[in-house]
Amino acid sequence: MPPIEAAALPGLTATVLWATFALTVLFGFVAQRTNFCTMGAVADIANFGDWTRMRQWLLAIGVAIVATSALAATGQIDPGKSLYATPRFTLLGYVVGGLLFGFGMVLAGGCGSKTLVRVGGGSLKALVVFIVLGLTAYITLRGALGVFRINVIEPLGTRLATTQDLPTLAAAATGLAKPALQWTLGLLIGGALIAFALVRRDFRHWENLLAGFVIGGVIAAIWFVSGHLGHLTEHPETLEETFLATNSGRMESLSFVAPMAYVLDWLMFFSDKSKVLTLGVVAVFGVVTGAAASALLARTFRWEGFGNTEDTANHLVGAVLMGFGGVTAMGCTVGQGLSGVSLLAAGSFIAIGAIIVGALLALRYQNWRIERMA
Repeated sequence: MPPIEAAALPGLTATVLWATFALTVLFGFVAQRTNFCTMGAVADIANFGDWTRMRQWLLAIGVAIVATSALAATGQIDPGKSLYATPRFTLLGYVVGGLLFGFGMVLAGGCGSKTLVRVGGGSLKALVVFIVLGLTAYITLRGALGVFRINVIEPLGTRLATTQDLPTLAAAATGLAKPALQWTLGLLIGGALIAFALVRRDFRHWENLLAGFVIGGVIAAIWFVSGHLGHLTEHPETLEETFLATNSGRMESLSFVAPMAYVLDWLMFFSDKSKVLTLGVVAVFGVVTGAAASALLARTFRWEGFGNTEDTANHLVGAVLMGFGGVTAMGCTVGQGLSGVSLLAAGSFIAIGAIIVGALLALRYQNWRIERMA
């Protein structure tokens, strides 16, 4: 984006925030209406052999990859300016954080985005998970658990010679042009996922198509909002490259672990003028708003509380594991599984694989608990 005057910054920031809010309202509305849920997708396969919701998720990933790759190949965004595609490669963080997040999301009844959708649908259980997850994420970002993460887990990472997105790695290895590789890999990987999802005729129901195409499209659209509309090559006041209204200072799309912490921080210190609305904070409010609108229109809004002590304990433990695991893995099923993967970041593929393994382990644990009680 060409240089702009300082007086234009508030208006441009508002555009970024309002566009994000509108897109995340759509995300929440569609996720609630179609029952889009990564944890549910894994559970459906493990318990019933039903791949319907997994195909929804894979379709969304495929759409996000193709659309985001198109933005990158045409120079609209730069994947290397995101948190996911930096040269810093923290393998232990991706694996340990992913495993803990995956285990926790099963105990808590859903991942970060599903928690927000459930809050919008009237679940007080999900509201408790939101608060505990947000607090744990904040402690992992800047508190006692953050000291452990920084001193124990992050030093075991490595720094690559280039950014870790696959087109850049492939260009460095082959000498081929990066834009061509961006198109090729995006179409191959994204297209394969889309084809796998759509190959089954019984899957091609409007709700499944709505979930995959809209949610995947929202991910790419927010990359454009943050990485293009909100990108300043030179801030008029600091003279530094800037991405407006992001917590990380980098280009961002959707993720729902650290943003829950930022929401609590914004609410608790609202009178502090340094606490401003950001893309992540607005996204949280947008998803809840969209889910609530969908639930009210469909007349499925219901107040929901904990069933018993064990139910409460499971949700609390799950929220803690997701808060720590999501920050450590640098994202959740949406952050790494959709946003990160849409950039073809190598670490994102590892993180989402670990999340799925963690979820499968938790499902086995739950089945063992049921058998033991029986």
